[in-house]
This record gives sequence, structure tokens and C-alpha cells, in this order.
Amino acid sequence: MTYHDPVLLHESIEGLAIKPGGVYVDATFGGGGHSKEIIKKLKKGRLFAFDQDEDAMKNSLDSPCITLIHANFRFLKNFLKYYNIDSIDGILADLGISSHQIDEQERGFSIRGDAEIDLRMNKEARLNAQMIFETYSLDELSRIFFEYAELKQARKIANAIVLFREGKKIKSMSDLNEAVGMFAERGKENKFFAKILQALRIEINQELEALKELLFQAAEMLNTNGRMVIISYHSLEDRLVKNFIKTGNFEGEVRKDFYGNKKNLFREVTRKPMVPEDAEIEKNNRARSAKMRIAEKI
Repeated sequence: MTYHDPVLLHESIEGLAIKPGGVYVDATFGGGGHSKEIIKKLKKGRLFAFDQDEDAMKNSLDSPCITLIHANFRFLKNFLKYYNIDSIDGILADLGISSHQIDEQERGFSIRGDAEIDLRMNKEARLNAQMIFETYSLDELSRIFFEYAELKQARKIANAIVLFREGKKIKSMSDLNEAVGMFAERGKENKFFAKILQALRIEINQELEALKELLFQAAEMLNTNGRMVIISYHSLEDRLVKNFIKTGNFEGEVRKDFYGNKKNLFREVTRKPMVPEDAEIEKNNRARSAKMRIAEKI
């Protein structure tokens, strides 16, 4: 079984505009698909690849160009400084979960099957789905379902979980279905539960906070004309990336200097996000929601 099929592979590598002697970062190593292609274009250059999932470390590549780092990409700057790297020429991040994490039932990422729901990208992390179901208050549950799943009935769903856990723990998808399945629109049950798991996953792994830190650090470390390529899978991620590229902040507020000029950090290489073609989606259905934005440091 393939660990993970890299999404928009050709387009993302092309978007990096790789210099043979440059320094690059693959922020989400996974199965190493993107890294393999970056290495092919390097001669005396270097690639630093990050992944917080210990399973991804088993996919290490045999090349003197690459340094594989077992850490969340939010620690990008600290690790690069450790390797005496002060600036980079490009960074690529393919956000979201890997096919491996979905397919391995014991990881608890999938709405299919009935394994224990876990959702930790880093298996050493303390917080998991079980702790959220058991300890989060009504307000806390409402917040994550509203903010991270954008569910209109967030508070009712949260209240149903609070009432359900008084008599039974929510461990598996069948338990979750029993607790909140009545809120799923008929025929769209999978989409509903995918949103619930998305909200929990974002909370557990602090995904949006980590993405913000990555974008700030990328902007700081990229050389002039360096490229940033980000592939996102839901509107929350894409909105942050879009706003940051356009305005240098996450609110999308255009800020100007003393002379009235826009204070831009990047030039948009792609005005609109690139999406996979039908042929790629047919081959890899998990690519269907991908959106890729490319920006160049000014």
C-alpha cells in the first residue's frame, strides 16, 4: 500500500522554481513524494524535510542533499538555526492528513471502520479525541465545532455529547454516531462526520496555530524572490494562506506605510488557487479538495 500520493506533484515542484544550489524546505515530508522530486533538481543544494509523525521517519531518502527532521514544522526556524541555516530559497507544505494516517485504522483518523478515534498526528502528544470527549465543557465543544467545522448546530451537537457521556464513553465512530448522528443530513452523513473529525483534529494538533507560525517564519527566512508553495484542504487553511500572501496578516486587512503604499511581503504567483485536474482526482480521490497557492517573496 502506498504511504501517500503527493498532490499536485508536478505543479508544486514547478512552482518552487528550484535553483540547483539553493536551500529548500519540505514542511510536510509524509511519504517523501515531494522531497524526491525536489532532490532530483538539486546539485549542491540542500533540503530540510519536517514531519511530526514518527511513521513518516521510516520513509527517509538515501541522499546527501536531505536532512529529515522529526518535528512539527512550527519549529522550522529553530531547527534551521541549529543547522546554521539563516535563509532559504523555497518552502513547500502539503497540509492535512496523509493517506497512511487515514488507512491505518489504529490511528483513528477515518470515519470508516470502528477503531478508537484518536486523531493525533504526533502519537506522543498528550491530547487526543478521547480526552476532548470526556473533559471538554459545553462551551469548549461548541467552540471547536463552530470555529473548526463551521457547523450551524455546533452548540446542540456539543450538548448532545455532554448528555451522552453521562452514561457512556465516546470511543469509536459507532459511539459518535449514536451520540450525534441525529444532526447529520440524510445522504450527507459522511460529510457531517468528516467535519466533526476535522474540528477535533484541528484542536488536538493545533493545526491553524502551527500554520500561522509556519507562514510567519517562512516570510522571515525566505530570500528575496524565494518561493512559498502551500497546498491546503479546507477553507480555514486556505483563508489564512490567501490573506497572509495578499496582506501579510491573517485578517486580510490591507495595511499601508507612511506614504500610502501597501506593505506587501509577497507577490502572488497564482492569482487564484490551483486545483487538481480531473485525471488526478480520478487516480487519487483525496486530492479533490486541494487548493494550491504560490507566492514569491518581495
